[in-house]
Amino acid sequence: MKKIFVLDTNVLLHEPNALMHFEDNDVVLPITVIEELDRFKRKMEETGRNARNVSRQLDALRKQGQLTQGISLARGGSLRVALCSKETLRQLPLELEGDLADNAILAVALELKNRCQCPVTVVSKDTNLRIKADVLGLVAEDFEMDKIDLQDLYTGTSELAVPQDTITQLFQSGEADLPPGESFYPNHTLTLVDGENPNHTALGIVQPDGRRVALALKIPAGGISRIQPRNREQRLALDVLLRDRIQLVTLVGKAGTGKTLLAIAAGLQKVADDRKYRRLLIARPIIPMGRDLGFLPGDVKDKLTPWMQPLYDNLDLVLGTQEPERRNNTPSGHHKAWRHGYEELMEQGMLHIEPLTYIRGRSIPQQYFIVDEAQNLTPHEVKTILTRAGEGTKIVLTGDPNQIDNPYIDAASNGLTYVVERFKNEPLAAHILLDRGERSDLAERATELL
Repeated sequence: MKKIFVLDTNVLLHEPNALMHFEDNDVVLPITVIEELDRFKRKMEETGRNARNVSRQLDALRKQGQLTQGISLARGGSLRVALCSKETLRQLPLELEGDLADNAILAVALELKNRCQCPVTVVSKDTNLRIKADVLGLVAEDFEMDKIDLQDLYTGTSELAVPQDTITQLFQSGEADLPPGESFYPNHTLTLVDGENPNHTALGIVQPDGRRVALALKIPAGGISRIQPRNREQRLALDVLLRDRIQLVTLVGKAGTGKTLLAIAAGLQKVADDRKYRRLLIARPIIPMGRDLGFLPGDVKDKLTPWMQPLYDNLDLVLGTQEPERRNNTPSGHHKAWRHGYEELMEQGMLHIEPLTYIRGRSIPQQYFIVDEAQNLTPHEVKTILTRAGEGTKIVLTGDPNQIDNPYIDAASNGLTYVVERFKNEPLAAHILLDRGERSDLAERATELL
Protein backbone atom coordinates (compact mmCIF):
# COMPACT_ATOMS: atom_id res chain seq x y z
CA MET A 1 0.00 0.00 0.00
CA LYS A 2 1.22 3.45 -0.86
CA LYS A 3 1.94 5.87 1.96
CA ILE A 4 1.58 9.63 2.15
CA PHE A 5 4.42 11.64 3.67
CA VAL A 6 3.73 15.23 4.73
CA LEU A 7 7.05 17.10 4.86
CA ASP A 8 8.05 19.89 7.18
CA THR A 9 10.21 22.75 5.87
CA ASN A 10 13.21 21.78 7.99
CA VAL A 11 13.48 18.44 6.15
CA LEU A 12 14.07 20.26 2.86
CA LEU A 13 16.44 22.76 4.46
CA HIS A 14 18.46 19.85 5.84
CA GLU A 15 18.42 17.75 2.64
CA PRO A 16 17.27 19.59 -0.50
CA ASN A 17 16.93 16.31 -2.41
CA ALA A 18 14.63 14.78 0.21
CA LEU A 19 11.70 14.90 -2.24
CA MET A 20 13.29 12.04 -4.16
CA HIS A 21 13.93 9.74 -1.18
CA PHE A 22 10.45 8.35 -0.56
CA GLU A 23 10.47 5.62 -3.22
CA ASP A 24 7.05 5.04 -4.83
CA ASN A 25 5.07 6.81 -2.10
CA ASP A 26 3.29 10.17 -2.31
CA VAL A 27 4.92 13.33 -0.93
CA VAL A 28 2.76 16.25 0.15
CA LEU A 29 4.05 19.77 0.81
CA PRO A 30 1.65 22.08 2.66
CA ILE A 31 1.55 25.50 1.02
CA THR A 32 3.04 27.01 4.17
CA VAL A 33 6.26 25.10 3.42
CA ILE A 34 6.59 27.00 0.13
CA GLU A 35 6.09 30.26 2.04
CA GLU A 36 8.80 29.36 4.53
CA LEU A 37 11.21 28.40 1.75
CA ASP A 38 10.66 31.86 0.30
CA ARG A 39 11.77 33.44 3.58
CA PHE A 40 14.86 31.26 3.86
CA LYS A 41 16.04 31.67 0.27
CA ARG A 42 17.54 35.10 1.01
CA LYS A 43 19.98 33.72 3.57
CA MET A 44 23.60 33.27 2.47
CA GLU A 45 24.42 30.22 4.61
CA GLU A 46 23.61 26.59 3.77
CA THR A 47 19.91 26.81 4.70
CA GLY A 48 19.50 29.59 2.14
CA ARG A 49 21.29 27.60 -0.55
CA ASN A 50 19.13 24.57 0.18
CA ALA A 51 15.95 26.65 0.07
CA ARG A 52 16.91 28.00 -3.35
CA ASN A 53 17.76 24.49 -4.53
CA VAL A 54 14.34 23.15 -3.48
CA SER A 55 12.57 26.09 -5.13
CA ARG A 56 14.36 25.36 -8.42
CA GLN A 57 13.33 21.69 -8.19
CA LEU A 58 9.70 22.62 -7.59
CA ASP A 59 9.76 25.10 -10.45
CA ALA A 60 11.08 22.40 -12.80
CA LEU A 61 8.37 19.97 -11.66
CA ARG A 62 5.74 22.68 -12.11
CA LYS A 63 6.40 22.62 -15.85
CA GLN A 64 5.23 18.99 -15.96
CA GLY A 65 1.78 19.71 -14.59
CA GLN A 66 -0.20 21.37 -11.82
CA LEU A 67 1.41 21.01 -8.40
CA THR A 68 -1.93 20.89 -6.58
CA GLN A 69 -3.03 17.93 -8.71
CA GLY A 70 0.15 15.92 -8.22
CA ILE A 71 3.20 15.35 -10.40
CA SER A 72 4.82 11.95 -10.97
CA LEU A 73 8.34 11.43 -9.59
CA ALA A 74 11.12 9.27 -11.03
CA ARG A 75 10.70 6.39 -8.57
CA GLY A 76 6.97 5.96 -9.09
CA GLY A 77 5.65 8.24 -6.37
CA SER A 78 4.12 11.67 -6.73
CA LEU A 79 4.50 15.16 -5.34
CA ARG A 80 1.79 17.68 -4.71
CA VAL A 81 1.30 20.92 -2.85
CA ALA A 82 -1.70 20.96 -0.48
CA LEU A 83 -3.65 24.06 0.42
CA CYS A 84 -4.83 24.57 3.97
CA SER A 85 -8.29 26.04 4.54
CA LYS A 86 -9.39 27.89 7.65
CA GLU A 87 -12.03 25.21 8.22
CA THR A 88 -9.27 22.61 8.49
CA LEU A 89 -7.34 24.78 10.94
CA ARG A 90 -10.46 25.12 13.10
CA GLN A 91 -10.49 21.34 13.55
CA LEU A 92 -7.35 21.61 15.65
CA PRO A 93 -7.59 21.89 19.45
CA LEU A 94 -7.99 25.39 20.86
CA GLU A 95 -4.33 25.47 21.94
CA LEU A 96 -3.23 24.98 18.33
CA GLU A 97 -5.53 27.48 16.68
CA GLY A 98 -4.03 30.08 14.39
CA ASP A 99 -2.12 30.16 11.14
CA LEU A 100 1.28 29.21 12.47
CA ALA A 101 3.29 27.12 10.00
CA ASP A 102 3.45 24.08 12.30
CA ASN A 103 -0.32 24.15 12.84
CA ALA A 104 -0.97 24.40 9.10
CA ILE A 105 1.22 21.33 8.48
CA LEU A 106 -0.65 19.39 11.17
CA ALA A 107 -3.99 20.47 9.73
CA VAL A 108 -3.07 19.24 6.25
CA ALA A 109 -1.93 15.90 7.67
CA LEU A 110 -5.18 15.50 9.64
CA GLU A 111 -7.27 16.27 6.59
CA LEU A 112 -5.35 13.69 4.53
CA LYS A 113 -5.75 11.10 7.27
CA ASN A 114 -9.53 11.63 7.43
CA ARG A 115 -9.90 11.57 3.65
CA CYS A 116 -7.52 8.82 2.54
CA GLN A 117 -7.40 5.12 3.29
CA CYS A 118 -3.60 4.92 3.08
CA PRO A 119 -1.22 5.65 6.01
CA VAL A 120 -0.26 9.31 6.53
CA THR A 121 3.07 10.23 8.17
CA VAL A 122 4.37 13.64 9.18
CA VAL A 123 8.12 13.91 8.53
CA SER A 124 9.89 16.61 10.52
CA LYS A 125 13.19 17.28 12.23
CA ASP A 126 11.36 19.43 14.77
CA THR A 127 10.95 17.39 17.96
CA ASN A 128 8.04 19.51 19.25
CA LEU A 129 6.14 19.19 15.98
CA ARG A 130 6.50 15.40 16.13
CA ILE A 131 5.18 15.47 19.71
CA LYS A 132 2.15 17.58 18.72
CA ALA A 133 1.46 15.27 15.79
CA ASP A 134 1.50 12.27 18.09
CA VAL A 135 -0.95 13.98 20.46
CA LEU A 136 -3.30 14.51 17.51
CA GLY A 137 -3.14 10.83 16.61
CA LEU A 138 -0.81 11.28 13.64
CA VAL A 139 2.20 9.13 12.86
CA ALA A 140 5.35 11.30 13.01
CA GLU A 141 8.93 10.46 12.08
CA ASP A 142 12.29 12.16 11.86
CA PHE A 143 14.02 12.28 8.47
CA GLU A 144 16.61 9.58 9.09
CA MET A 145 18.01 8.81 5.65
CA ASP A 146 21.53 9.82 6.75
CA LYS A 147 21.34 8.97 10.46
CA ILE A 148 23.99 6.72 11.96
CA ASP A 149 23.74 5.05 15.35
CA LEU A 150 26.83 6.06 17.32
CA GLN A 151 26.83 2.69 19.05
CA ASP A 152 27.33 1.04 15.66
CA LEU A 153 29.82 3.58 14.30
CA TYR A 154 32.77 1.96 12.56
CA THR A 155 35.79 2.00 14.91
CA GLY A 156 38.52 1.42 12.34
CA THR A 157 40.57 -0.78 14.67
CA SER A 158 40.28 -4.18 16.33
CA GLU A 159 42.24 -6.98 17.97
CA LEU A 160 42.90 -10.29 16.20
CA ALA A 161 44.38 -13.55 17.50
CA VAL A 162 46.82 -15.06 14.99
CA PRO A 163 49.41 -17.86 14.92
CA GLN A 164 52.92 -17.03 16.08
CA ASP A 165 54.24 -17.49 12.54
CA THR A 166 52.07 -14.63 11.27
CA ILE A 167 53.59 -12.14 13.73
CA THR A 168 57.11 -13.45 13.01
CA GLN A 169 56.58 -13.04 9.28
CA LEU A 170 55.16 -9.54 9.81
CA PHE A 171 58.26 -8.38 11.68
CA GLN A 172 60.64 -10.03 9.23
CA SER A 173 59.17 -9.00 5.89
CA GLY A 174 56.87 -6.11 6.84
CA GLU A 175 53.77 -7.92 5.52
CA ALA A 176 51.82 -11.08 6.29
CA ASP A 177 48.70 -12.88 5.10
CA LEU A 178 45.58 -12.58 7.18
CA PRO A 179 44.23 -15.87 8.58
CA PRO A 180 41.73 -17.67 6.29
CA GLY A 181 38.17 -16.46 6.79
CA GLU A 182 39.19 -13.09 8.27
CA SER A 183 37.90 -10.09 6.35
CA PHE A 184 38.43 -6.40 7.09
CA TYR A 185 37.88 -3.09 5.37
CA PRO A 186 40.90 -1.55 3.61
CA ASN A 187 43.23 0.34 5.99
CA HIS A 188 41.59 -1.22 9.03
CA THR A 189 44.17 -1.15 11.83
CA LEU A 190 44.85 -4.31 13.82
CA THR A 191 46.49 -5.39 17.04
CA LEU A 192 47.73 -8.89 16.24
CA VAL A 193 48.01 -11.12 19.32
CA ASP A 194 49.91 -14.40 19.42
CA GLY A 195 47.36 -17.11 20.20
CA GLU A 196 49.90 -18.98 22.36
CA ASN A 197 51.60 -15.99 23.99
CA PRO A 198 49.31 -12.98 24.62
CA ASN A 199 52.35 -10.80 25.41
CA HIS A 200 53.64 -11.28 21.86
CA THR A 201 51.83 -8.63 19.79
CA ALA A 202 52.22 -6.49 16.71
CA LEU A 203 50.45 -3.48 15.24
CA GLY A 204 49.48 -3.54 11.60
CA ILE A 205 47.23 -2.07 8.94
CA VAL A 206 45.17 -4.02 6.42
CA GLN A 207 46.31 -3.47 2.86
CA PRO A 208 43.88 -2.14 0.20
CA ASP A 209 43.28 -5.67 -1.10
CA GLY A 210 41.86 -6.66 2.30
CA ARG A 211 43.85 -9.92 2.40
CA ARG A 212 47.24 -8.85 3.74
CA VAL A 213 48.38 -6.81 6.72
CA ALA A 214 51.39 -4.47 6.75
CA LEU A 215 53.51 -3.68 9.80
CA ALA A 216 52.72 -0.31 11.38
CA LEU A 217 55.21 2.48 10.70
CA LYS A 218 57.97 2.88 13.24
CA ILE A 219 57.77 6.03 15.37
CA PRO A 220 61.22 7.67 15.83
CA ALA A 221 62.65 8.01 19.34
CA GLY A 222 62.04 11.76 19.21
CA GLY A 223 58.41 11.29 18.22
CA ILE A 224 56.53 12.92 15.37
CA SER A 225 57.12 16.67 15.62
CA ARG A 226 58.17 16.00 19.24
CA ILE A 227 54.84 14.25 19.98
CA GLN A 228 54.93 10.68 21.26
CA PRO A 229 51.77 8.51 21.18
CA ARG A 230 50.58 7.57 24.65
CA ASN A 231 48.36 4.61 23.80
CA ARG A 232 47.69 2.08 21.07
CA GLU A 233 44.97 4.05 19.31
CA GLN A 234 47.16 7.16 19.14
CA ARG A 235 49.98 5.04 17.73
CA LEU A 236 47.70 3.68 15.01
CA ALA A 237 46.28 7.15 14.35
CA LEU A 238 49.77 8.47 13.65
CA ASP A 239 50.31 5.55 11.29
CA VAL A 240 47.38 6.42 9.02
CA LEU A 241 48.15 10.14 9.31
CA LEU A 242 51.67 9.56 8.00
CA ARG A 243 50.84 7.20 5.11
CA ASP A 244 50.78 9.22 1.89
CA ARG A 245 48.64 6.68 -0.01
CA ILE A 246 45.78 7.32 2.44
CA GLN A 247 44.17 10.53 1.21
CA LEU A 248 41.36 10.82 3.77
CA VAL A 249 41.63 10.22 7.51
CA THR A 250 38.82 10.59 10.04
CA LEU A 251 39.64 10.77 13.76
CA VAL A 252 36.69 10.53 16.15
CA GLY A 253 36.99 10.65 19.91
CA LYS A 254 35.91 12.37 23.08
CA ALA A 255 37.59 15.48 24.46
CA GLY A 256 41.26 15.08 25.33
CA THR A 257 42.02 12.02 23.22
CA GLY A 258 44.56 13.92 21.10
CA LYS A 259 42.72 14.09 17.77
CA THR A 260 43.78 17.60 16.76
CA LEU A 261 47.22 17.38 18.35
CA LEU A 262 48.13 14.19 16.47
CA ALA A 263 46.82 15.56 13.18
CA ILE A 264 48.84 18.77 13.53
CA ALA A 265 51.99 16.88 14.57
CA ALA A 266 51.74 14.59 11.54
CA GLY A 267 50.94 17.51 9.26
CA LEU A 268 53.97 19.49 10.39
CA GLN A 269 56.16 16.42 9.94
CA LYS A 270 54.95 15.92 6.38
CA VAL A 271 55.14 19.60 5.40
CA ALA A 272 58.13 21.04 7.28
CA ASP A 273 60.39 17.98 7.57
CA ASP A 274 59.50 15.50 4.81
CA ARG A 275 58.37 18.17 2.31
CA LYS A 276 55.70 15.80 0.96
CA TYR A 277 53.11 18.58 0.84
CA ARG A 278 53.39 22.23 -0.07
CA ARG A 279 51.46 23.61 2.89
CA LEU A 280 49.68 22.66 6.11
CA LEU A 281 46.17 24.10 5.96
CA ILE A 282 44.07 23.99 9.14
CA ALA A 283 40.44 25.08 9.23
CA ARG A 284 37.44 24.83 11.51
CA PRO A 285 33.79 25.90 11.31
CA ILE A 286 32.89 29.12 13.10
CA ILE A 287 30.08 27.99 15.37
CA PRO A 288 29.94 29.29 18.97
CA MET A 289 29.31 27.18 22.05
CA GLY A 290 26.48 28.89 23.90
CA ARG A 291 25.71 32.59 23.47
CA ASP A 292 27.52 34.33 20.62
CA LEU A 293 29.70 37.31 21.56
CA GLY A 294 28.61 39.24 18.48
CA PHE A 295 30.90 41.37 16.33
CA LEU A 296 34.60 41.40 17.19
CA PRO A 297 36.92 44.40 16.68
CA GLY A 298 39.97 44.52 14.43
CA ASP A 299 40.93 43.16 11.03
CA VAL A 300 40.22 39.64 9.74
CA LYS A 301 43.11 38.16 11.74
CA ASP A 302 41.94 39.81 14.97
CA LYS A 303 38.37 38.61 14.42
CA LEU A 304 39.44 35.02 13.78
CA THR A 305 41.90 34.71 16.68
CA PRO A 306 39.29 33.76 19.36
CA TRP A 307 37.84 31.09 17.05
CA MET A 308 41.22 29.67 16.08
CA GLN A 309 42.85 29.85 19.52
CA PRO A 310 42.49 26.08 20.14
CA LEU A 311 44.57 25.49 17.01
CA TYR A 312 47.21 27.97 18.18
CA ASP A 313 47.33 26.16 21.54
CA ASN A 314 48.02 22.85 19.83
CA LEU A 315 50.67 24.39 17.60
CA ASP A 316 52.25 25.97 20.67
CA LEU A 317 52.43 22.54 22.29
CA VAL A 318 53.78 20.74 19.22
CA LEU A 319 56.46 23.36 18.61
CA GLY A 320 57.56 23.31 22.25
CA THR A 321 56.91 26.91 23.23
CA GLN A 322 54.94 25.82 26.30
CA GLU A 323 57.99 24.24 27.93
CA PRO A 324 59.43 26.32 30.81
CA GLU A 325 63.02 26.05 29.55
CA ARG A 326 61.96 27.54 26.19
CA ARG A 327 60.33 30.61 27.77
CA ASN A 328 61.68 33.84 29.16
CA ASN A 329 60.19 35.08 32.39
CA THR A 330 58.74 38.25 30.89
CA PRO A 331 55.48 38.36 28.95
CA SER A 332 57.30 39.96 26.00
CA GLY A 333 59.80 37.12 26.00
CA HIS A 334 56.99 34.59 25.98
CA HIS A 335 55.40 36.36 23.02
CA LYS A 336 58.72 36.29 21.20
CA ALA A 337 59.09 32.53 21.67
CA TRP A 338 55.45 31.98 20.72
CA ARG A 339 55.87 33.94 17.51
CA HIS A 340 59.00 32.01 16.61
CA GLY A 341 57.03 28.80 17.17
CA TYR A 342 54.55 29.03 14.30
CA GLU A 343 54.32 32.53 12.81
CA GLU A 344 57.61 31.92 11.01
CA LEU A 345 55.96 28.96 9.28
CA MET A 346 53.07 31.23 8.31
CA GLU A 347 55.43 33.84 6.89
CA GLN A 348 57.14 31.15 4.81
CA GLY A 349 53.76 30.03 3.46
CA MET A 350 54.06 26.54 4.96
CA LEU A 351 51.21 26.99 7.46
CA HIS A 352 47.84 28.61 6.98
CA ILE A 353 44.89 28.74 9.39
CA GLU A 354 41.50 29.88 8.19
CA PRO A 355 37.73 29.44 8.67
CA LEU A 356 35.70 27.21 6.38
CA THR A 357 33.45 30.10 5.37
CA TYR A 358 35.16 30.84 2.05
CA ILE A 359 36.08 27.35 0.89
CA ARG A 360 33.36 26.96 -1.75
CA GLY A 361 34.75 27.14 -5.26
CA ARG A 362 38.37 26.67 -4.24
CA SER A 363 40.80 24.01 -5.48
CA ILE A 364 43.37 22.85 -2.90
CA PRO A 365 46.29 20.85 -4.41
CA GLN A 366 49.39 19.46 -2.68
CA GLN A 367 48.30 20.38 0.85
CA TYR A 368 47.88 18.59 4.15
CA PHE A 369 44.39 19.81 5.03
CA ILE A 370 43.09 19.40 8.61
CA VAL A 371 39.44 20.18 9.36
CA ASP A 372 38.96 20.46 13.12
CA GLU A 373 35.57 20.22 14.90
CA ALA A 374 34.14 18.47 11.83
CA GLN A 375 31.19 17.18 13.90
CA ASN A 376 29.63 20.65 13.48
CA LEU A 377 29.42 20.21 9.70
CA THR A 378 26.44 18.89 7.78
CA PRO A 379 26.89 16.04 5.27
CA HIS A 380 26.52 18.57 2.46
CA GLU A 381 29.22 20.83 3.91
CA VAL A 382 31.61 17.91 4.28
CA LYS A 383 30.96 16.95 0.66
CA THR A 384 31.79 20.51 -0.35
CA ILE A 385 35.09 20.32 1.56
CA LEU A 386 36.15 16.94 0.21
CA THR A 387 35.44 17.96 -3.37
CA ARG A 388 37.89 20.87 -2.97
CA ALA A 389 40.81 18.43 -2.74
CA GLY A 390 43.21 18.79 -5.63
CA GLU A 391 45.93 16.44 -6.81
CA GLY A 392 48.22 15.31 -4.00
CA THR A 393 46.10 16.68 -1.13
CA LYS A 394 45.41 14.76 2.07
CA ILE A 395 42.38 15.66 4.21
CA VAL A 396 42.04 14.90 7.92
CA LEU A 397 38.67 15.32 9.66
CA THR A 398 38.68 15.40 13.46
CA GLY A 399 35.83 15.78 15.91
CA ASP A 400 33.63 14.49 18.71
CA PRO A 401 30.00 13.71 17.76
CA ASN A 402 28.99 14.23 21.39
CA GLN A 403 30.06 17.90 21.31
CA ILE A 404 27.87 19.43 18.62
CA ASP A 405 27.05 23.14 18.68
CA ASN A 406 25.32 23.30 15.29
CA PRO A 407 21.55 23.45 16.01
CA TYR A 408 20.63 21.81 12.69
CA ILE A 409 22.40 18.46 13.21
CA ASP A 410 22.90 15.92 15.98
CA ALA A 411 25.28 13.11 16.94
CA ALA A 412 23.72 10.75 14.41
CA SER A 413 23.32 13.07 11.41
CA ASN A 414 26.50 15.17 11.32
CA GLY A 415 28.95 15.19 8.44
CA LEU A 416 31.80 13.53 10.34
CA THR A 417 29.98 10.28 11.15
CA TYR A 418 28.43 10.39 7.68
CA VAL A 419 31.89 10.32 6.08
CA VAL A 420 33.13 7.57 8.41
CA GLU A 421 30.38 5.20 7.30
CA ARG A 422 30.43 6.12 3.62
CA PHE A 423 34.23 5.79 3.22
CA LYS A 424 34.94 2.74 5.40
CA ASN A 425 35.23 0.47 2.35
CA GLU A 426 37.42 2.85 0.32
CA PRO A 427 41.14 2.02 -0.17
CA LEU A 428 42.06 5.72 -0.02
CA ALA A 429 40.46 6.33 3.41
CA ALA A 430 41.15 5.29 6.99
CA HIS A 431 39.39 5.84 10.31
CA ILE A 432 40.44 5.61 13.95
CA LEU A 433 38.19 5.84 17.00
CA LEU A 434 40.18 7.30 19.91
CA ASP A 435 38.69 6.26 23.25
CA ARG A 436 41.23 7.00 25.96
CA GLY A 437 41.71 10.59 27.11
CA GLU A 438 45.30 11.74 27.58
CA ARG A 439 44.89 15.47 28.28
CA SER A 440 44.88 15.07 32.05
CA ASP A 441 43.38 12.90 34.77
CA LEU A 442 40.85 15.65 35.52
CA ALA A 443 39.77 15.98 31.90
CA GLU A 444 39.35 12.22 31.59
CA ARG A 445 37.26 11.94 34.75
CA ALA A 446 35.14 14.92 33.72
CA THR A 447 34.41 13.22 30.39
CA GLU A 448 33.37 10.03 32.17
CA LEU A 449 31.34 11.50 35.03
CA LEU A 450 29.67 14.63 33.63
